[in-house]
Order: sequence, then structure tokens, then C-alpha cells
Amino acid sequence: MKKITIHIASLFLLMLMLASCKKWVDYNPREDFRITELDYLKSESDYRTMVVSVYTPLQWINQVVPIGDIASDNAVSGGENASDVLALQQIDDYTHTSVNSALEEIWKSAYEGVNRANYMTQYKDKNLAGNTVDFAGKEALYGEVYFIRAYYYFTLVKMFGDVPLFVDKRLSLSDSRSLQRTAKADVYKQIEKDLTAAAAVLPAVQQQKGRITKYAAQALLGKVLIYQGKFDAAAPVLESIITSNAFSLVTNFASMYLSSGENGPESVFEIQYSNTSPYYNWGGYNRGQGNYAVQQCGVRGLNGTNAMPYAAGWSTNLPTQNLANAYAAGDQRKAVTILDIEAYKNANPSFNITYQVAPYKNTGLYNQKYLPRKGETSGQLELNYTNNFRIIRYAEVLLLAAEAFNRSSTPNDTKAQTYLNLVRQRAFNDNLHNITSTGTALRQAIWDERRLELGMEGDRFFDLVRTGQAASKITGFVANKHEVFPIPQTEVLISGLTQNNGY
Repeated sequence: MKKITIHIASLFLLMLMLASCKKWVDYNPREDFRITELDYLKSESDYRTMVVSVYTPLQWINQVVPIGDIASDNAVSGGENASDVLALQQIDDYTHTSVNSALEEIWKSAYEGVNRANYMTQYKDKNLAGNTVDFAGKEALYGEVYFIRAYYYFTLVKMFGDVPLFVDKRLSLSDSRSLQRTAKADVYKQIEKDLTAAAAVLPAVQQQKGRITKYAAQALLGKVLIYQGKFDAAAPVLESIITSNAFSLVTNFASMYLSSGENGPESVFEIQYSNTSPYYNWGGYNRGQGNYAVQQCGVRGLNGTNAMPYAAGWSTNLPTQNLANAYAAGDQRKAVTILDIEAYKNANPSFNITYQVAPYKNTGLYNQKYLPRKGETSGQLELNYTNNFRIIRYAEVLLLAAEAFNRSSTPNDTKAQTYLNLVRQRAFNDNLHNITSTGTALRQAIWDERRLELGMEGDRFFDLVRTGQAASKITGFVANKHEVFPIPQTEVLISGLTQNNGY
């Protein structure tokens, strides 16, 4: 076998020598049986398959969700010790620098997604061979691409501020040194353009659960407009979703976070995860199909009888007592958002629960919404939880619409109260907790409601920043610095990008 290998290698070298007189531009990779761009996008099936690849990096930016709470007053990093999940510890303590593995991974994954989307748009009308491939539903398929690219850029701009913007083609290695940061306002313009284009061609309902719909594009557009203070523009976009009657608030708040509740009547956009191909690569721990963030927030060393529904985890992303105290008596969302493990143990003696107290920054509280459950993972258990991230729910659409109407140039506080109170009525199962205030008091009530409704879903830090409350609510937050995270140092060194203020 070794002799055969040597002979084949020698033959290959001889072929290279014989071909050395040919110009490099005449080289055809197919001669070496390599798959190239010339082999892509020749059929409808190729286009549909490659759009799925544009979705894939959405799974890889899973740390945006825990960071959105850990960087705020909602959660602490937790973990085994001060050096466990160091990247999250630094963000929690506001000691993070431009060398941070979590931030670098978000940057890389989001731009990988942008690159994949740009490859699709680059060859939308003609493939690399110059041929046009038309088929029914192509425009709607590209609506998904536009939405996903907008989502990647929205993630980047809310994390890092001004970021490189390119949409006409894939970024090549030679392009990296010519990159410059684009003003945040211009990045938002492109996001709006993509979402508007997506909403115009996407269907209201997709046959396959989890694929982008017209309403998902409208909802993200409304949120993007509110992030920019464009309340007059956001209000009608968001209200069009409400008046469509395409969504409803589920009665049982807890049911949404069960596997049976995924992609349900309240779901506008979820990042899909699965365990159909069990993932084993710890070197790329967050690049599999499963939701790695679920393992992070589980109770360390948890054991009990088979009847106990929860599985063990790593005790990171722990809710704070501050968040727990924010819920009023009778609010069903508290028990769904936060698990007090000691109280749960005492209430369920038949489960014979034992667990290890989180050694670092222990609060005794755990992220109930995404707590790992038995039977929802496979293969390398820690890397393959199937839990979808609920990115935009109908309840948030209502709260965004409430804020838009309250903050419009001609406020409509009646509508704002109506949409806010629909969320509160579900939370308390009555209308005795309705908000009747107006003006700035109503505005604060809407912001507070977002914390309660979306707790541990990754929005809190970004809400506090965009509403100007971060410096007064977050310990360690420095105004005019911590509104954004530092540009990863590798990008500063390789591409020559300027760094954010204070880093």
C-alpha cells in the first residue's frame, strides 16, 4: 500500500512538471477533480440548497443572546471560577478588551453569513458561467437571503457600531486590507433596503417551519427603525403585522419554551437548531447544528430521578436577584423566566434532586427559558440541544408598536396602552394590571415591560443602550465607551480598521 501511494505521488509530481509550461490562467481545477464555483448555481436545486447555507451561520452567533443579558442587569456570567468562560466574565465585569474570543466569533460568524448572502446576490441574475437560471419562487427565495443579510448586519451594527459594509460580492482575502468602517447610519440604510425588499416578495406563510416570512421581515424592519428613533416610520409597519391577525399570544406563557411550542402561533422569527447530525467537534464547539448556549445555562452537577425533566449544565448566564425582584406578584412570567433551584428542589422532594452550587457569582437562579431538558440532545450532549432561539415573538411586536405610537411625532397613547396591556393581560391572566399612564410615564412602562416579557432572551443590554438608561442601570458601564463592544484586535491588525472609542 505504501509503494502504491509513493507511485501515485510521483506520477502527480510528473504531471505537474509536464504542465509547468502552461500559463496559470489556463489551469482548470476540474482537471484535478476539484469542485469550483463553475459547478454551482446551475439549477433550481442548487439555488435552494445554497440558500440553506446562508441560514447556517445564524446558529453560530448564539453568544449574542447570553451577552445581551450578561452585559446588563439581568444576568451574571457565573461559571466554575473566575477564569471559566473568561470572555463572558470580562463582559460581565466590564473589563473586556479587543481580545475577546466571544466577540471575535460573533464578528467572524456574522461576516461569514454576509459573505454567503453576497455570493447568492452576486449571481442572482446570472451564474458564474453567465447563464440565467429562472424558476418559480426565485424572487421569494431571495427575499430570505435579503432578510438574513440584514439580520447579520443588524447584529454587527448593534454590537460594534460602525462596521465594514459590502453587498455587491463576496469578500476575498485580497479585499480585507482595503476594508474601512462604514458609518452606522449607512449600514442601517442597507438593512432597511434589504428588509423592505424582503417583505415585498416573501410569502405570509412558509410551508417549511422556520423559514423567513413577510411578517418576520416587517417585524425586524420595525425594530430596526425603532433602534434609529424612526418612530413615525415604525408604527405603521408594526401595526400591519398586528392587523393581519396572523399571530396570537399563547395563553400559557411557559408552553412557548417547550420543544412542542417551537414555531407556534406567537413565533415571528426563530433561529432553528437540530440534532439530526450529532456534532462532536469541540474545536468548533458552536459551529454545529445544536444550540450550545443551552448547555451553558444548566444547573451544574444536577441529578435526580427520571421524572425530573431537567439535565445538567455549566451554571453560566445566571439571572440576577434584581431581575427576579422586578416581577410583580401574580406575574406568570417570573416562574417561566427564572428557576430558583433550591425552591424547586424543596417543592419536588420525590425527584431526589442533588446539584452543585454554582461556584462563581452564584445567584441560586437559572435561566428557565433555555434550561437544558432531558431527551432534547444527542451525540456529544453538550453541543446538540435542539432548542430554538425565539428571536422575535408577537409579544415583542406589540411592545415595539406600543413604543412607536408613544414616541411618534404625534403620539397615540391610546394605541400604545392597548398593545402594552395585551401583553400584561396575558402575563397576569386579568385586566387588573393594565397601564393607564401616558407620555413619558407610559414610555417607561413600555421599556420596563420589555424587560419582564423578554427577560433572558438577549435584548436587555441593547434596550438599555438605545434608550439611554445603560449608565444608570449597569454597574461598570462607562458612557461614550460601552455602548458598543470593541472591534476584534485581529481585524484591527489584519484589515487596519480603526478601534472604537475607549478600547
